Amino acid sequence: MAEIQKDPPAIRHRNPAVDDGNYDLEEKHHHSGVDTVHQREESEVGIEEMQITPGDPFPEDPDIPFEEHQLTVRAVFVGCCLGAVVGASNIYLGLKTGFTFGPQLFGAIFGYAILKPLSRSKLPRWLWGGSFGPKENCTVQTAATSAGGIGILFVSAVPAMYRMELLSYMPASDFGKLISLTVSCGFFGVFFVIPLRRYYIIKQKLVFPTPTATAFTIRALHASKNGAATAAKKTRSLGITFIATFTYKIAAGYLPGIIYDWHIGWTLYRLGWNSIISLENYGWFIEFTPAFYGAGMLSGMNASWSFMGGAVLAWGILAPALVSTGKAVGVSISDEFPLMSYQALKFKNTDDYIYKPSPRYWLLWPGVLIMLCYSFAELAMSSKSGIIQLGRLFTNMRGAWTRWRNRGDNTVIYADEVDNDPSRPEDRVPNWAWMTGLTLSIIMSCALCATQFEMNVGEVILALVLGFVFSFIGVQSSGDTDINPISTVAKASQLIFGGVTKGTGASIPAAQQINLLGGALAAGSAAQASDMTGDLKTGHLLGAKPKNQFVAQLVGSVVAVFLNVGLFVLFTKASPCILYPPESGICTYGAPSVSAWAAVATAVTAPKLPIPPSSGYTAIGLAIAAVITVVVKHLWIPRKFWVYIPNWNAIGLGFVVPQVYYPIAMAFGATMNFLWEKRNPKGFDMYCFPVAAGLLAGEGLGGVLQALLEVAGAGADGIERGTWVGCPGNEFCG
Repeated sequence: MAEIQKDPPAIRHRNPAVDDGNYDLEEKHHHSGVDTVHQREESEVGIEEMQITPGDPFPEDPDIPFEEHQLTVRAVFVGCCLGAVVGASNIYLGLKTGFTFGPQLFGAIFGYAILKPLSRSKLPRWLWGGSFGPKENCTVQTAATSAGGIGILFVSAVPAMYRMELLSYMPASDFGKLISLTVSCGFFGVFFVIPLRRYYIIKQKLVFPTPTATAFTIRALHASKNGAATAAKKTRSLGITFIATFTYKIAAGYLPGIIYDWHIGWTLYRLGWNSIISLENYGWFIEFTPAFYGAGMLSGMNASWSFMGGAVLAWGILAPALVSTGKAVGVSISDEFPLMSYQALKFKNTDDYIYKPSPRYWLLWPGVLIMLCYSFAELAMSSKSGIIQLGRLFTNMRGAWTRWRNRGDNTVIYADEVDNDPSRPEDRVPNWAWMTGLTLSIIMSCALCATQFEMNVGEVILALVLGFVFSFIGVQSSGDTDINPISTVAKASQLIFGGVTKGTGASIPAAQQINLLGGALAAGSAAQASDMTGDLKTGHLLGAKPKNQFVAQLVGSVVAVFLNVGLFVLFTKASPCILYPPESGICTYGAPSVSAWAAVATAVTAPKLPIPPSSGYTAIGLAIAAVITVVVKHLWIPRKFWVYIPNWNAIGLGFVVPQVYYPIAMAFGATMNFLWEKRNPKGFDMYCFPVAAGLLAGEGLGGVLQALLEVAGAGADGIERGTWVGCPGNEFCG
């Protein structure tokens, strides 16, 4: 779901037995084709070497009691609640910039903080008492991940359909349709994740950096020595950061121009420097947004500063040049002051898209093409055997229908395969269960999309097949590099459906609706499958039962369906400009992914390609440069220097996102994080993620409460409940 790609992380493997905040960077050695990770294990009697083969489950800790109860009501309930917090944050952040973050580590740490104290109480198990171990903790984070998923639909294709007037005026009246679409994506993705687990986790043993880090975190939190002290420090820092950020975000809603947005160009203009108003018009001001400081901390220097570089190139160089040469135009938004908007995305007639675009529309096409070409080039160079592996995946599913007849008898071993799954056969998901669910989900998707959206069966099947293919891309990429390019790669489905609808002669509105619905089905199911595969990797390392995780994923997916639809209705009711931007294009929610999906749908279904020629040529040139950069990086530049190579996906995002204060915030957060790691590595390792997660979740949930206050009529309403001092107008702040 995240548009920006993080720097491939160097995984810091926590000591499985002792965690005092010190970590050792993984050291890989190649012996007979097997990677091994060496770790120092400190104890009271000295230091000994511990060797772990990546991909294999952790050895059992003899000091941790056997967990009789791994799948519990308390674990699933707490996980779903934590997933709801992250899901709410992701809808808020996604509508702001298309950027989201995963709930795995958030769910693992907060789940421990909530349930571990209850386990020490004298309460009976039916009142949530009883022991709490790492495998039950894994259930918590599994439920959190699935409950916080599917948000990609509501920060991309679904709002785009409203902007293009393909659905009714407000989402509340389409509640049933939105539920149907979300159900179709969510459950299809969950059911076909089981064969993905067998191939990518058991056979290929992909690394999955974030899920692996989550497994090490859970292991360390439950360690017999110092685990409680470490967990207390992490949860305390996360909780304090979360509460402080949440409080700050609510206060900022009533004092936006004082404590949140600093419009330097506007202030200097009011003091007499007339020409500096251009700084304001092109969006160059500072926003003290904790979420994007945290996003910069997690994304790293390369991705964050590439994002910043893309913003400078797009909104500091190209946009002013386009306006000065007449290639793009702006809209006056004030009769009293020379305030201009360069963000319009909708124009009166088709020729205006080509000959009188806004800078934002002109920049949209280079940004989208850069991200598409860079993502596919990176995938091709990182996974040269990807097509072969996809063929092997289908080969490994060859006996699935035979297993169906065995009704889940996983003890049967076929001549063409070796049962190297460390989980016991009775602990796995029976073949009949996931295949029955997959079949029923396909039938349900066809029925729902046919009755609710008038899609035919062939179109639905095509979308689901594309979702399966995209999930292969997402799992392979995230398993190798921790980068999930689904939100960018899935736009390829729009090109495919564009060709399909032109071949059938469908009307333009019908073609646009099919284009966006097909893309939503493909992207949503692929994103869900990719996230769930990562969860199963965490459980695999911790020795959790796959069938327990599968149940937690199903329950979390049910929560995600209603949660995300409800949040989308809430945000769009509080801020209708998300769906219907004013002529100026200015809205507190920039929704860049929405704009990109709508623009691609318009382009591939229009009789005349609505792209300015100069924009198209620039897009092709920059996309070629991005691909060449990827090829040169992989073939001739040593890996240790890759951190200095620009991340073109982030550069493209700088073109698509018109709010330049977001890359400014991310660059600042990444730089502060870099200096923190250099000066205090021990403190950095202990507190980096809890602080970053607290910043992200705190502002996201604060944004949810702000939306509730607006709907209830208690939001910031000019000078009645707040002040717009320092803002050119209320649409410029917050």
